[in-house]
Amino acid sequence: MIEVKTGSREGLLEVHMSAPVTDKDYKDVLMPALDAALATAGSLRMLVVVDADLGDFTMGALWDDAKMGISRWGGFDRVAIVTGNAAMMRLVRGFSIFMPCPVSVFPKYSEDEARLWLFESLGAIHQTDLGDGTLHIALLGKVEADVYAEETEDLNAFIRKNERFRLLLDIREFEGWQGLSAMAAHFRIVRDHADQMEKAAIVGDSGWKSMVVQVVKRLIGVEARYFGNNDFEAAKAWVKAD
Repeated sequence: MIEVKTGSREGLLEVHMSAPVTDKDYKDVLMPALDAALATAGSLRMLVVVDADLGDFTMGALWDDAKMGISRWGGFDRVAIVTGNAAMMRLVRGFSIFMPCPVSVFPKYSEDEARLWLFESLGAIHQTDLGDGTLHIALLGKVEADVYAEETEDLNAFIRKNERFRLLLDIREFEGWQGLSAMAAHFRIVRDHADQMEKAAIVGDSGWKSMVVQVVKRLIGVEARYFGNNDFEAAKAWVKAD
């Protein structure tokens, strides 16, 4: 069974699923409600509370779920899923990075926490001109695609002042991208200004972040070096040195 609620907050659609969940529930309840909400709001933040196991979804329902995602993902700003099923949690977390909007999963009875996440500010980008054509960019928290859009003009203004520039990328407090579109926006900015960058220093601590150096080298083709979490000043000195 699927129940859809609206009106608790503007731009929020709440969907409650309980066993069994059938393709008829999707076609007769969920999809018409989504289409009506998207036609009115243009974009939505959706809370999905699932009181069912994966085995409680019929094959038709799973197919409809996949089709709904493909055809309607562009209309969502964020999606929060609340479930007590461990297999469903792993499934959502595994596929969330490939979704074009931020998706997060919460344990059972965490609806209030999920609603807060749907509307809170998740991440930020701070840009600082260090002089001598060096730009310090700090990525903070979980960064959404909209954040990149807001920072583009500041980046362009810096580049207009500096035909060639050096980048100090600070990812010490970076927690990742909120969805595939955010990651794509990040690398699009890097690619668009690749021919103007002379060198790049990346500061971070987690092992996986060192891969960013290889990405920078491949996308830009400039000298790049990775520094540990406690080596920010060394990174700044290296990137500014001739």
